[in-house]
This record gives sequence, C-alpha cells and structure tokens, in this order.
Amino acid sequence: MARPHFRAGVVIVVRRDDGAVLAFERADVPGEWQLPQGGIDRDEQTVDAAWRELAEETGLGPADVELVREFPFWTIYEFPEGLRRHNHRFGQAHRWFEFRPRRDDLDPTPDGREFVAHRWMSVAELIDAVVEFRRRPYEQVLGG
Repeated sequence: MARPHFRAGVVIVVRRDDGAVLAFERADVPGEWQLPQGGIDRDEQTVDAAWRELAEETGLGPADVELVREFPFWTIYEFPEGLRRHNHRFGQAHRWFEFRPRRDDLDPTPDGREFVAHRWMSVAELIDAVVEFRRRPYEQVLGG
C-alpha cells in the first residue's frame, strides 16, 4: 500500500495590469472559486507543468498569455481529514507561476470537468471565495 504524502504541483495566476486575477468556479462545488492548478508529471519541469495545466484547464496558451515569473518558494497545505482518506495524501505542495494576458479580450474556455465558469476577481475576492484549507497559500503568494 502506498504511504500518504504531499502531492507536488503548480498553481497558475493570470493577472491583469489592474491587479485582477482570473479565477475559475469548480465544477464539483458551485460557488467555490480557485486558480488553475495541477500535478507535476514524472520528469516534467515545473514551468512545463504550469503551461500544460493552463492549457488543459483553461484552453489558454502562449498566444494568449506570457510568463512573468515563477514564485521562488513552495507553498504547502494540508487536506482536511476526510479528503486525506479519499486522496491518500496529506495535502499538496505547489510552485506558483504568474502570467500576464497578451490582450484585453482574453477568453478562457473552462475544461468542464474541473471548472465550469471564469471571471476576473480582486485578490481579496478570490481569497474569500477559495475553500478555507487553501487560503493560507493564496495569502502567502498573492497577499491578502
């Protein structure tokens, strides 16, 4: 049996010049919003995982956004007990990447599996809308 661990992944921030960030509504929990995120595949670089997850979950790519920076630290959060049993993991560890839209009329396409809607939010709105156990990393990286 596999031992519980923290899953390594990436989180993608698409931020406009006015500071608004592109948030997505979860398909499984209506009214809960978050940033795109996902796991890092074996032998995959973190930046490659960020581009892949961005494309898979939002339909956005290099023609739509430009990479601004990779945040210099990992964030970690623990799952609540019920999710630990379900996922066989303690939580997740993430590297964060910031992207800037290449145009004002950016129109992502939520994947329909994980996300069903999108909208631009202030950082404060997003932190209030994200599930509680993810808030601390959002505050660490985005401020809040």
